[in-house]
Amino acid sequence: MANDKPVAVVTGGSRGIGRAIVKRLAGAGVSVRFTYVSSEQPAAELVAELAAAGHEAQAIRVDSRDAAASAALIDKTIAETGRLDILVNNAAITADRLLSMMSDQEWSSVLDTSLNGLFGTTRPASKQMLRQRAGRIINLTSVSGVVGIAGQTNYSAAKAAIIGFTRSLAKELAPYQIPVNAVAPGFVETDMLSYMTKEQRTAAIARVPMRRFGTAEEIAELVGYLALQAPRFMTGQTLVIDGGMTG
Repeated sequence: MANDKPVAVVTGGSRGIGRAIVKRLAGAGVSVRFTYVSSEQPAAELVAELAAAGHEAQAIRVDSRDAAASAALIDKTIAETGRLDILVNNAAITADRLLSMMSDQEWSSVLDTSLNGLFGTTRPASKQMLRQRAGRIINLTSVSGVVGIAGQTNYSAAKAAIIGFTRSLAKELAPYQIPVNAVAPGFVETDMLSYMTKEQRTAAIARVPMRRFGTAEEIAELVGYLALQAPRFMTGQTLVIDGGMTG
């Protein structure tokens, strides 16, 4: 069935930055499908909240470590709506530890979540966007992938790979006027920072010239701009949003 609304897929959309992105896009009139793994209740609550406001969203359980399942989500979305206008690859996890003490599982789970899902969703999405001669892809990376952060070799490796992926795919899709960009947040006030002690938070904030963490809504505002308003001539870029930390 064809859909007159723009259609977006957001991975990892039930909490934190992903949740804010889903709300930003749905609030702009986009029909959003987002994934979650274990946060079933927050995902259902988000769908209900958006429906009550007259917005359209669906939550689908997909483990981003599974490239085939990620691809199946894109294929199903296209089959049901006839289009795909926006893809936001946001799903990620952390398992911070010094490399000398890092387990095989801590290494592979972080890279698999960020990269297998990225490949799984983007390959079929790019095919559909080529058919449409239209679409936008936004990949969430991190300042950890730009400058490196001690204790995050796994996360930094995954996020740096996303930057390289973004640059390469942007060149592939540029002749068809399909922009591909990345967003690199710094410290953002989400569950992902819940491991920090009071002392660690104080030390982290001291590294940020704005003297605060960012909000998920601020990241979503930038993603929304790239998805809905940014000039198509801007592609292959990594936009850092970190309160001046790496400036």
